[in-house]
Amino acid sequence: MILAGYSVSEHFTMRPKSFDIVANNGEDILILKVVSHIDSVNEEITCDLSTIAEQLNACPLIIGERTRDSDLERGAVYLRYGIYAISYPTLHDYVVDNAPPLIFASPGGLYVNISGERLRELRLEYNLSLGDLAQTLGVSRRTVAKYESGMGTTIEIAIKIEEMFDHDVIQSIDLLSFNPEQHVHRAPYQEPATQSPITPEEKNLPLHQFLKELGMEIYEMKRAPFQAMLKYDDDTILAGYGTGQKAMKHADIIGNISSIINGYALCVLSDTCPRRKIGKALVMDESSLYKIEEADELISMMSLPS
Repeated sequence: MILAGYSVSEHFTMRPKSFDIVANNGEDILILKVVSHIDSVNEEITCDLSTIAEQLNACPLIIGERTRDSDLERGAVYLRYGIYAISYPTLHDYVVDNAPPLIFASPGGLYVNISGERLRELRLEYNLSLGDLAQTLGVSRRTVAKYESGMGTTIEIAIKIEEMFDHDVIQSIDLLSFNPEQHVHRAPYQEPATQSPITPEEKNLPLHQFLKELGMEIYEMKRAPFQAMLKYDDDTILAGYGTGQKAMKHADIIGNISSIINGYALCVLSDTCPRRKIGKALVMDESSLYKIEEADELISMMSLPS
């Protein structure tokens, strides 16, 4: 992907992890989950992927080798809980050779999308009725009407149509066409309805509630290398928290990812520690964090050089 002009994060191996690599070419951000078998990617993982991608205006992709009992076909797109899954050669064709995939896998086989509008134009241009075209293709009149309404078809039928009219009707698949509204994602953290209003002076204040009081939206992660993604105006903060040893292990990783997405990294320790920067990540303890009165103050701290 570096050959395609992408800046790529380190491939981290710590678990749990809902994704493995973040890549950014200045225009598009890709969140990649790399697995051997795409069926191993469960709904919890895709939920993290969808939420992260939505908040970063990025595209999630699953890169794998096999599904069920067969290898992933080169140039074909599969789905796991609404997220595209492809082979590495298919990714290479797309980002390096600018050759998008044409085939999508669905129960029953491999299919393609065709331009229904173009098919209708060609049929009328050749003075063919729905029945005429249906008879030539060996399908029903109703099926041809569905093709013209945008229904996909088999590769064999699509090739028949293109050979018959000597025109392209197969539509390529845009791997970057991620639509968050069609995917499962996590809503921002909401404090319990029974919770009374809180103030930053409360030393035992739960961390999420305190950050929310600073005006941040908090998206909890289940399997990402960071425990939460924070949004404040146009800024994105990747946040890790926990005991000193646990959080410190993630500081470098979180900082590296934040540099790829042009965001910030924050590690909050439950143990007492001096405030410092580890790479791009700001490390501080909870007591120091609770002294911050405005989100802009925290942003300024994270902006300081290492």
